Amino acid sequence: MIAHRGASWDETENTLPAFERAIAVGADFVEFDVQAASDGALVAFHDLELDRLTPLKGPLRNRPLAELLEVGIPTLDDVLDVCAGRIGVMAELKSPHLYHRQNIVARTVAALPGDAVVISFNKPALLEARRHRSELRMLQHVGYGASIAAAANYAWGVGFHNQRVTARGLAKARALGLATTVYTVNEPGRIRELEALGVNGVFTDRPELALRTLARPRHPSG
Repeated sequence: MIAHRGASWDETENTLPAFERAIAVGADFVEFDVQAASDGALVAFHDLELDRLTPLKGPLRNRPLAELLEVGIPTLDDVLDVCAGRIGVMAELKSPHLYHRQNIVARTVAALPGDAVVISFNKPALLEARRHRSELRMLQHVGYGASIAAAANYAWGVGFHNQRVTARGLAKARALGLATTVYTVNEPGRIRELEALGVNGVFTDRPELALRTLARPRHPSG
């Protein structure tokens, strides 16, 4: 059970309270998005623009870290400190092509623990991550420019969009030795359907509801 941007149904997404909530309810992983401030600091935030979730306007990459901290955007180091020894982490490289100058791929994977998972829609970013940290697991979101067959050459697993996943696609991925995940699923009935299809992991904004749906007990949060 993967808490999508933390327990983002209960707390503001990609914030330390959202990650703490995911830990408290017993999720297996938290997923978060990594971007860079104008001064190069790595932070956890999903949108390229700040408008939806903060009082600030315009692109995140145009703002220095000090301004981002003031509106509750955490640094990558802060997120990893909160999660260390308590929950698995899945770091998504968000629009890495915008951050070549900040060397975002190498710096992100260098900070991650050895059992982390690196996620991206961007195949070159995952290949670069693998060159830097071959022991980390790579998860390629497929169906938007990356195929299941191609992912099998470098990825540990694949991510399917909930509205586009098929039993045939899941079977193909499994036949190629890939773990299978689906994003983003918040309806109990759909979670049960995916469990019946043998999906390995589900990204959800509502990890507490998802775990209750599958009647899984909470594990100690450390």
